[in-house]
Amino acid sequence: MQIFSLAFAVLTLVAAWKVFVKMGYEGWEAIVPFYNLYILFKEMYGNGWKMLLLLIPLYNIYVAIKFQIDLAHSFGKSTGFGIGLVFLNAVFMCIIGFDDSQYIRNVQF
Repeated sequence: MQIFSLAFAVLTLVAAWKVFVKMGYEGWEAIVPFYNLYILFKEMYGNGWKMLLLLIPLYNIYVAIKFQIDLAHSFGKSTGFGIGLVFLNAVFMCIIGFDDSQYIRNVQF
């Protein structure tokens, strides 16, 4: 069971690496805790410090869900795909990382 968990974690890291490369960043930036979140918020909303909104109780739920839906839209995916990112993030990040979708910069917060 631990081998399965390790393999799934490595697959998720590789998918995140590929997503960052699709967004025009270095892949290693995807595996650095907190910095990867800063980069994603900077790329999505123009200001990485908006990630601090995740520290506000209850409002952080809205921000996290909106962020995942906006991330899905920025790769040309539907709102339903964004909901999938909310509940099964690792699986849906693998889909974004390994499919042929392109990153589109058009989301505003």
